[in-house]
Amino acid sequence: MTSRVWQHPYVNIFKHMRVEEWKKTSREGDVTTYMDKTLMCSVFRIRGSIPASNYILLPKTSTQSLGLTGRYLYLLFRPSPAKHFVVHMDIAAEEGQVIRVSFSNLFKEFKSTATWLQFPFLCGAAKGSVYESTAKTARHGLVGPAPSTVRWTCLMMDLQYILSVYLNRRHSHLKTVKLCANMSVKNMFTSDLVLDPGVSFNEAKQAGLASSLGTGPMPREMSFPVPKGGSWHDLYDYIRFPSDGAKMPFDSIQKGFPSSVSTCSPAERSPTREMSRSVNISKPVQDRVSLIQQITTPKLQPRHRTTLETSSIAELGVVTSGLNGQDTSQDDWHCPGDNLGKGQGSRTSRSHRSAVRIPCTDDGGVHVYAHTEDDINTHGDDSDVEEIVCTAVSRPVTLPIAKESQQRKLHPDPILRLNRIIGFGGATMKCALWTKSGDTVVYPCHAIIVSMKISSGQQRFFIGHTDKVSALTFNGNSTVLASAQTGIQSVVRVWNYLKANCLAMFKTHAHSLSSLSFSYSGGVLCGVGKDGHSKTMVVVWNTLRVTKGGEVSVLAKAHTDVDIQTMKIAFFDDTRMVSCGRDNVRLWRVRSGALRSCPVNLGEYHALDFTDVAFEEGHFADREPEDRTLFASSRSGHILEIDYGSVAIKNVRRLLPAQQPHAQRREKQTFGMGLGIAVNSISVSSAFCATGSEDGFLRLWPLDFSTVFLEAEHEGPVSLVSVSDDGLSVMAATTSGNLGYLDVSSRGYSTLMRSHTDGVLGFSVDGIRRRITTASCDRTVRVWDMDSMQQLYDFVSEDTPCSVAFHPSLQVFSCGSSSGLVRVFDIASAKLLAEHRQHRGEVVGLAFSPDGEFMYSAGSLGSLALYNSSQEDHHVLRVLGNVVARGTERAPDALTVSSDNRCLAFVGPSEYTVTIMAARSLDELLRVDVSILDVESTSLDSALKVCFSPASTGHLLVTTSANKILWISANTGRLLREVSKVHKHQCSSLAVSEDGRFLLTAGHNAVKVWDYSMQLHVNSQMFIGHSQPIRQVNFAPDQMAVVSVGDAIFFWDFLAHPQETGTDRRSPPKAASVSPPKPALKGHSESEVNGRLLSNGMPRRTAPLPTSPPPCLDISSIDQIGQALSHLSLCEEDIDEVLPRTAPLPAPLAGPSPRPPSGSFLKVTEMAAGGDSTLKSSLKRAADNDSLKVEKPVRPDCYKQFTPRFKTSTLDQSTATPELGEEGLSLKAVIGYNGNGRANMVWNPETGLFAYSCGCVVVVENLHTGSQRHWLGHTEEISCLAVTNDAQTVASAAGSSGGSRSLICIWNVQDGTCSNTISYHQGAVQALSFSRDDFFFLTVGDFTNPEVALWSTRTYQLLSRVSVSGPLHDVAFSPSAASQLACVGSHGLYFCNIHTQGLDVELKVQRVCVPEEVGDVELTALCYNANSILFTGTNSGHVCAWDCNTQRCFMTWEADQGEIGVLLCRGNRLLTGSNTRRLRLWGVAAVQGMRPGGEASNTEDRGAPVLLEQEMMLDGTVVSAAFDDVMDMGIVGTTAGTLWYINWVDNTSIRLISGHKSKVNDVVFSPDESHFATCGEDGSVRVWTAPNNELVVQFQVLNQSCGSACWSPSKGGACVVGGYSDGTLRIFRLASSEMELKLHPHPVAVTAIQYSANGQVILSAGRDGLMAVSSPVTGLTVRLISDHKGAPITTIQCVKKQYKEFGLEGNEMWLAASADRRVSVWAADWMKDKCELLDWLTFPAPANPEESDSLPPSLAAFSPIDHGLVVYTGYGVERELSFYSLAKKRVIKKIALSHWAMCFSLSSKGRLIAVGSKERVLKLIKSSSGRFQDFLHHSDSLQTCRFSPSGKLLFTVAYNEILLWEVRGL
Repeated sequence: MTSRVWQHPYVNIFKHMRVEEWKKTSREGDVTTYMDKTLMCSVFRIRGSIPASNYILLPKTSTQSLGLTGRYLYLLFRPSPAKHFVVHMDIAAEEGQVIRVSFSNLFKEFKSTATWLQFPFLCGAAKGSVYESTAKTARHGLVGPAPSTVRWTCLMMDLQYILSVYLNRRHSHLKTVKLCANMSVKNMFTSDLVLDPGVSFNEAKQAGLASSLGTGPMPREMSFPVPKGGSWHDLYDYIRFPSDGAKMPFDSIQKGFPSSVSTCSPAERSPTREMSRSVNISKPVQDRVSLIQQITTPKLQPRHRTTLETSSIAELGVVTSGLNGQDTSQDDWHCPGDNLGKGQGSRTSRSHRSAVRIPCTDDGGVHVYAHTEDDINTHGDDSDVEEIVCTAVSRPVTLPIAKESQQRKLHPDPILRLNRIIGFGGATMKCALWTKSGDTVVYPCHAIIVSMKISSGQQRFFIGHTDKVSALTFNGNSTVLASAQTGIQSVVRVWNYLKANCLAMFKTHAHSLSSLSFSYSGGVLCGVGKDGHSKTMVVVWNTLRVTKGGEVSVLAKAHTDVDIQTMKIAFFDDTRMVSCGRDNVRLWRVRSGALRSCPVNLGEYHALDFTDVAFEEGHFADREPEDRTLFASSRSGHILEIDYGSVAIKNVRRLLPAQQPHAQRREKQTFGMGLGIAVNSISVSSAFCATGSEDGFLRLWPLDFSTVFLEAEHEGPVSLVSVSDDGLSVMAATTSGNLGYLDVSSRGYSTLMRSHTDGVLGFSVDGIRRRITTASCDRTVRVWDMDSMQQLYDFVSEDTPCSVAFHPSLQVFSCGSSSGLVRVFDIASAKLLAEHRQHRGEVVGLAFSPDGEFMYSAGSLGSLALYNSSQEDHHVLRVLGNVVARGTERAPDALTVSSDNRCLAFVGPSEYTVTIMAARSLDELLRVDVSILDVESTSLDSALKVCFSPASTGHLLVTTSANKILWISANTGRLLREVSKVHKHQCSSLAVSEDGRFLLTAGHNAVKVWDYSMQLHVNSQMFIGHSQPIRQVNFAPDQMAVVSVGDAIFFWDFLAHPQETGTDRRSPPKAASVSPPKPALKGHSESEVNGRLLSNGMPRRTAPLPTSPPPCLDISSIDQIGQALSHLSLCEEDIDEVLPRTAPLPAPLAGPSPRPPSGSFLKVTEMAAGGDSTLKSSLKRAADNDSLKVEKPVRPDCYKQFTPRFKTSTLDQSTATPELGEEGLSLKAVIGYNGNGRANMVWNPETGLFAYSCGCVVVVENLHTGSQRHWLGHTEEISCLAVTNDAQTVASAAGSSGGSRSLICIWNVQDGTCSNTISYHQGAVQALSFSRDDFFFLTVGDFTNPEVALWSTRTYQLLSRVSVSGPLHDVAFSPSAASQLACVGSHGLYFCNIHTQGLDVELKVQRVCVPEEVGDVELTALCYNANSILFTGTNSGHVCAWDCNTQRCFMTWEADQGEIGVLLCRGNRLLTGSNTRRLRLWGVAAVQGMRPGGEASNTEDRGAPVLLEQEMMLDGTVVSAAFDDVMDMGIVGTTAGTLWYINWVDNTSIRLISGHKSKVNDVVFSPDESHFATCGEDGSVRVWTAPNNELVVQFQVLNQSCGSACWSPSKGGACVVGGYSDGTLRIFRLASSEMELKLHPHPVAVTAIQYSANGQVILSAGRDGLMAVSSPVTGLTVRLISDHKGAPITTIQCVKKQYKEFGLEGNEMWLAASADRRVSVWAADWMKDKCELLDWLTFPAPANPEESDSLPPSLAAFSPIDHGLVVYTGYGVERELSFYSLAKKRVIKKIALSHWAMCFSLSSKGRLIAVGSKERVLKLIKSSSGRFQDFLHHSDSLQTCRFSPSGKLLFTVAYNEILLWEVRGL
């Protein structure tokens, strides 16, 4: 089949496969044959709304292969008009890889991965048609569905060229072809010839075309018929890809310019010879082709250029660049020996790669600091595995160039040297190694491997990985190190450890390489990762020759379904391995090139989750090498001893917690029965065994595990233990980022490294004491010693610290947080000096003046504050509003102060301006508009960061969004100098040295050092090493070091010479004079103040506002805020003492309590906050004064205008949301639809996309399976949705809160990611719409800000905006012209046109009034038809028809009696939806003929050109609708919270989505979890099925609200009981769907209801505090309990419990909680009519609360683990959960909360508690440890949360939003 002989000259694929028989091929869906009139032959037609379900597949299965080796594929087909089609081709490459190449008119842009290429197909149109002229004008084909005049097409694709250029692969053969709907296809064939369908055989013969020349005419059986005298190209389309035709900005398949192909030969099409041709391709492919040309083509040296000297850094080449200052940063950085170039350097490690690179000298070199080596990458093949190996070269190769001595560049080279890194982990905390000598540890820090001597702390670095390092391993003598990185580029690198150079680099796994193990000899390496199908793959490599420059080859590999956590090679046999994971321990062996395994028979322990394995150490003369014990640890605490030889379990032990807490009895841990402690790691020496466990202990055991003889407690769970080879030291790593070791002989513990557990946001340096403070996303502020790298202090905050600043002379630093708080700390006295809340948003800038007299802070919402830092209280001197640019993108250093203390600069009040103020008074001195400085730019340039150079220069440096640095005169604002293309990405930070000679910038992952004067040939040097974007960079105060922070803290030695010689530079500017220091603060001695003040780091960030001078708030004094905010803490009263912390400072950001064991815990006692009432009242008065001047807009009288539901809750942004992948809860389903939205549902019948909103969540549901995806990005109620015409992008808009702008999210449908966000409209967003070609995106503001904004869908930049006088209700683009659109509103109809001139886009609007005969109405809805007719609806029920050409209304008719809010037109059918609940379908075919020449006319004058075809009555006002192209079927949404499926053909309506319209009061699971019930204010009780969340039955009681519901506990004949506002109880039986019994035990509303545990009685309570016991059989009230009378009952709960230990008889226990903070606990035996009070609890609270009407409820529940424990929360002295023991009669534990609890629920699984708050926060807490996570998925206050009986699911409710969560646990 793969032979080429029989396939020449071509292969007729359909004939060869006998497609019509369907034996060798397969078809699916609507595939038919028909006689085509154009081709006059039978062709295949593929139709269907979903292309993936309607197709022809050749061959029959994807596992078979066509084996067609022809270079060119010819497809003869015709796309179906107005439809999309897809074609997939699987092509085999010679490298053994299968590449999928797809093209479709559904794709909007070119996309590529390593195995998939997606090309957009742009359909052509018939000659002379409107579509053809449009395409010519735009220089491209028609985007989207095929036009109605689409023609038969002959498509030729060069498969060899595609694979070579796009993926650097060699084409082997065509494997499969899949033709998907919608299209007609005649045939396909492959050939090595370039065939021209427009050339006949006679013409070819005359032209001398022959197959020997590689060309020829189209075979007759493949040709299209051409009438005599006709031209082939006039009738059909010929498309070649790649072509010479006009191109879109992406690589696309489309018709090119007519050209002859008769003279083209295959040789001319070869990729290696294609360079001389002019081919329009995209920028990424241009870069790739350019790179190939660089590597394979010799070049002449440019003039005045030379190679950089490489003597000092011989291992690196220099990255080429363009103009002076152009960015040379790489997307990836590599092993020093890789010699990779710019751009796609990581993808060029093929045979084309050259060992010699000619650097471009005008932008310096890229420096990476590992030890000297120089490698040349080669490429090798081994079966289906590709290995890339580095071979050592003795010295670098340089090319001498003439006039090298004239080259002037930045000296010394390199000017930076990486010295130290503070950080540990990144991808894993389970990775660290001892060297053989035991004096050095090796560990990963994100993408860098660090080798650190434990005695001195000296570090060496192994740099080359492009992603976080996930695994490390040494050979037996620590001479060879292997490392792996995580992510999709799972590259393995092998290093010479002593020389620190890379020996080899190879990639076998597709992704997620998680474990590596070297054999003792170093000849075998084993790795575990995932293959391309995400299946676990184990690979064994031969590394025996790698140290001698040999290749690495694959010995064996295996795919497995078992879970593997770790895998190790036996030290006594290179061919034997052992692995462990969930439910398995396996032994592996390599034999005869195969890798095989056998499981250990675990017996009853088969369900354990194993974490680590270790072999018994030592050599025994009397035993075989493999006769030894294998130890395996597990998460349940079990440690198994396994006989390796017999593969049998010898012994099992389990680690258990001590019987009493450590604080009272220091007993050693024991093994036995009970709940175990997870053992995360185990390491064995010849003398003892070390274990690291989840409780934070490192323990040393004898080999018989008889007792613990040594242990060390850590701050977090121990993730790794490792015993050194000499057995004298044990290393331990924790999940909290700590690395240390235990000296066994001295029993001393040393911490080697502490690190932040999340990204570092900012830093500041204390130059006098050589300390650095850092703020991190892990909500800590830490102070480090710069010399020892040891952490000195650790401050924990409830909100995220954003920026920090050290006082220039005192031991004082300030910290700004995301909540707007600015706190000032005195380190020496461990005291919180001041706390100020002058900002509502995040603090984006914080700085002290160099003399230390003033402090400044900037907020993300535009405010700027000045403080007096010479006084201890740091009182506020002045606050300005709306002066700093809004936004957080300029943090942490949005402010800069000049070195002479005179000026303060920042970006603001808009992002286009920079303001300079007097530093002492905040009086404005100068304002510079940076957007107008570049007159040649076509777009506005905004400022990003600002920085003063030394005062003597008078310069202010500004970085801009156009990637420039501007030198601006600080005195005049004049532009002095400009440097372009500073970095590849935008510059995130900059700083100037104190002598004014050097400039420091950071962009993305790179640091650059520049010559400040920019007068050299090479003005900069670039340094890489960070794996994440750098947040801040600055010089150390002594100017001898540089600090950069991002993923970790990097310290660089700054090697610049003190004096510059041998250059013609101008002399450096004078050092700035420094004023004498202010007197020391009280409590500080003069000796603490250094006479020479050093420079300090400062924060920054901001956004745009008014240009007028902002109002100033001068505040003379303000009360000091004494204490910080409350934190979640765990306080066990049984524990009398707490272990002291290593860090001595007891003053965290929020109080003095010590930090708990993990970063997820916040152990801080809540303090009462002082008042800042002066400022608040001032602000309120200012706001009130402003509001008097502005007339408040009035909401229009029409339901179409969106109005957010009134909420009293506000979102708390300072929450501990979990990291991705670590969530304890996973959103499973959203129940309901937000009927309050407008046009908040989209459906595309072609692709099946169906999305709608509920609250702040966008729900994407599969209509076939009912499965949901959830797009989370909003925090407020979503108002509307819009979808592009190709259904690949969805836009959603949510309202604003607290004066902020509305947020619009742009979602990628394929992967559900938010690709862009827009925040523009001040009020809510009323409508969204995409243009017909999806190039434009329109947003409309609500009545408070009626403005139309036009955006580009490529960049989502604002193109144009227009404000109108009255409210707007709806908007629509014309289907026939992408530049035409219309809006309707209170003041009439607005016709809009988009005018484009070059890059300028203008939106022109013309308003037209409503005809007088319609009356005084508002236009509320509109839609276009295909004939330039616009229909509009009014709030009086009329529909008006407008002629778009004349912009006149020519016809009206009354379509409904109420307001029309929805209009849709498809063909000649019009749909109207109104607030009368009617949905009507009209026939409007005759309207076209009603168009007169001029005036509007009424239907009464012209008869009845419209016909009411059908009508439906729905359950609410129609707010959204989407229908197919012929208006046969669609989906409609109503205000009742229902989405209906409408079928006009059958005249049927089916409820798709149903939810509550009003507030939901309760949600409860049935005992067997097969159903759940909800009840609400509308008086309904609804029962749903649990698996698919479908509504089963609804019980409705009119004019009542149902406050609570519960299920009967009986399994057979389940009943639901509802408690109503009239005091009644109603029992509904599910089987009969009828009410079974009605009870009336209360005169007032029922507030709580519960069946007894055995179902014999119903307990209910009313608002008056009376509780009733009723019989569900007779309906009689058998008992009334009045103990709580006068206080509403909030909770009743019943459980089964024996009470002998309490001295009472009974088999049930129940409790009731009332609003007066009292809880009664009762023992009952209902069969004996016994009910006795067991306990009475009263919880204290402050007297006379200020807001007694809005107090949180009193809630109580039995612990599901121990029914003798009652958990209570409510209003009190503290926000907390109290655990009360009925046996001990006291509170035994408390968990402090950050918010008052509005609801809570206890899980029967995992000791979890769910707490909902008014701040919209759902908090999941582990009661045993206090660990918690916050979830912000609701748009309002949570009122109900309820775990399922099994604890696997959780319901949460906010108003009518019901979310169902899957519980994963903490």
